[in-house]
Amino acid sequence: MSGEVPVIELRGLGKVYSPGTAAEVVALRGVDLRVARGEFLAIMGPSGSGKSTLMNLIGCLDSPSAGTYLCDGVDVATLDAAGRARLRLEKIGFVFQGFNLLSRQTALENVMMPLAYSGLPVAERAPRALAALAEVGLAERAGHRPSELSGGQQQRVAIARALINQPPLLLADEPTGALDSRTGEEILALFKRLKAGGRTVVLITHDRHVADHADRVVVMHDGEMHPDGWSPEEIAA
Repeated sequence: MSGEVPVIELRGLGKVYSPGTAAEVVALRGVDLRVARGEFLAIMGPSGSGKSTLMNLIGCLDSPSAGTYLCDGVDVATLDAAGRARLRLEKIGFVFQGFNLLSRQTALENVMMPLAYSGLPVAERAPRALAALAEVGLAERAGHRPSELSGGQQQRVAIARALINQPPLLLADEPTGALDSRTGEEILALFKRLKAGGRTVVLITHDRHVADHADRVVVMHDGEMHPDGWSPEEIAA
């Protein structure tokens, strides 16, 4: 629907660290990006390209030095620290390379954890967490701790946890980086299924093969964003 509010809208986004000093670093330069609801986008680039800085800004883990960021229609610059924390809780589900599961808690307890901050009645938390585990094909492992799960299963638990508050955006940072190639393919297939079900997925990666699973790819280089197919050699020529 053309009039639908994009999940992500960046206008001239920039980030400078230590501005005005000898240590000044321009990490992002004038990034423009729109991500529609239900899209699967990959942001690709090597180390130092600016993709991690961009991920931190999209995830409201840092603030831009310039430009505008609208997350699901909300201008992030209008929010104080508490407002940004609430936006992260309600609008963004995070998936990281290292899973970040609590070792002494079961899969179900790990998935339920964000609900403690959501205001959902206690009696409704376990059923919702079990439904999230079922969505990633892991309901039968709900009572197992991370040490009793494979790497791929741990990442599925982490994805279920990211989905638990039903956020409009799933933000995945190198989600297959700690997995073997076969398990990584299974996780990417899961992202595709989630996208097919209406989820919006933004995946950050340095790997061309991983990026090719997305509907659309953009490339970061020296803090600037370029369309898929661009290469530094082509621009230099």
